[in-house]
Amino acid sequence: MTTTFAQLVNDVLIGGIIRPIVPFLIGLAIVVFLYGVIIMIFSKGGEKMQEGKQYMLWGIIGIFVMVSVWGLVAILVNTFGLDNALPSIQMTVPNITVTQ
Repeated sequence: MTTTFAQLVNDVLIGGIIRPIVPFLIGLAIVVFLYGVIIMIFSKGGEKMQEGKQYMLWGIIGIFVMVSVWGLVAILVNTFGLDNALPSIQMTVPNITVTQ
């Protein structure tokens, strides 16, 4: 159960909306790139070939921007310790002594 506004934002906005959208957008950029490849392969030159190159270029730019921002956010979260969404797991190893 959500008790604070920060938990509500984390659970609903980030966990429910933003987190699933990022992989979808990366997949969409890959589809745009592949669409450009297909257009370029089946074109006989001219304007269609240029259109395929444009789709490929924008697909690559989209993939690069999204993966770069995703990596930058991960670096910032790890650097400043902002990852409070996952609880830290404390593991203790029992001390076993064997006597003979």
